[in-house]
Order: sequence, then structure tokens, then C-alpha cells
Amino acid sequence: MGKGADSVSIIGGADGPTSIFIAGKGGKVKLTTCIQNYFCKLKRNRIKKRITANPHTLDEVVELLKREYGALEVSQQSHNYLEQRKCLKASLIMRHRPDFLGELMDLKPPEGEDVKALKAFWEQIQEREMVAAEIADDIFPVDFHIYEIKCPENCMIQIGVETVWHVIDGSFSGDKKTMKEMKKLFREIYLYYGVTSEDIKNETERYKSLLATLCS
Repeated sequence: MGKGADSVSIIGGADGPTSIFIAGKGGKVKLTTCIQNYFCKLKRNRIKKRITANPHTLDEVVELLKREYGALEVSQQSHNYLEQRKCLKASLIMRHRPDFLGELMDLKPPEGEDVKALKAFWEQIQEREMVAAEIADDIFPVDFHIYEIKCPENCMIQIGVETVWHVIDGSFSGDKKTMKEMKKLFREIYLYYGVTSEDIKNETERYKSLLATLCS
């Protein structure tokens, strides 16, 4: 079986599966899309009812990763770490301090498939990431760590933990069968992080992120 890669990134504010309607001829919504959307809502509502307050700190999550899954921290000098940190920092700045990015905050993808336009758009995205990466940590602090869990059958899961803005994300590599198991593992880890009763009551970003992860 061929290998593939997938990733889940949960930045505070994710609100779970979004209803997507695809218009066919005459602007009508496809029946299969309506059915899929209906079952997504049912699943989401079932999961919401099962979420209870059982929070743990990020430090406790890291302890769990090391104790239960033998996770090892990825070197902060590695290319993988530096790239993930750069992307995460850009995402966090876009969410919390968009004023730092000026006009680069409002990038719009080009219409159509013009190669030059797409290339220019990609270069703007890279420029935005570079601008964000160059913002000093004393101005916009980021404390990011990656923990790697190696699994049988040559698969791997990496858990990213950011302690200032309280972010957990995951990335996976492996075949289709192992990918399913790794996503299940990531949901278990995120559920361990959990939510407080206040998170549930006020539907905070932490609550929305948990719900999004459990629905994925």
C-alpha cells in the first residue's frame, strides 16, 4: 500500500466541520451533500452532549506523551521544527496581532489557474511568514515544542505544543490504515487536555478546538 501524509492543526478558534453546499445545475444543492451535512450535524450534536469538564494542563499533556507513548522531543534546530514554528507563529500573529502584518494580512487568492498569478500569491504567503518569523519573541512570544511518537509499520505522529497561546496540533505520516489509528490517538490526547466547566458554559476557543478535533 502506498504511503501518504496528513495533518491536523488546532488553532484556538476552530469551530468544527463547516456545512458546505455545492450547487449543481440551476443552483440546486446536491442531495448527497445535504445528506452528508445532515449526518455531520448529528455527529457534532452527539459529541457536544458527551463533552464533560476534565481539564489537564499542557505540562500534564507533555508528561502523558512521554510516559504513555514514549514521545521524544524533536530538536529545535531541525528543519522540520523551524518550518512548523514559522508557520504556527504566522498563524498566531494573523489571529492575535494582525496589525503586525499590514497589507500582507489581507491576501486574496487569484481567480482561475493562471500560473504566474498563483506563483505571485505563493510568494506573498512566504513573505508574510518571513515577516511574522522576524518579529522578536519579546514582542510576540512563542514557546513551541514538538514531540514525536514512532509507531509500528513505519508510521509516525508528531504533537506540537505551544504554551503561551495554548495550542496543540498534530501531524501524521503512514498508510491509510495507520493514519486512522493515529488520528484516533490524537483525539484521545486532545480529550485528555480537555476543558473546564467554564469552557463548556461559554463555548471558549479551547472548547471549540476540542469539539473540532473530536469531530474530525
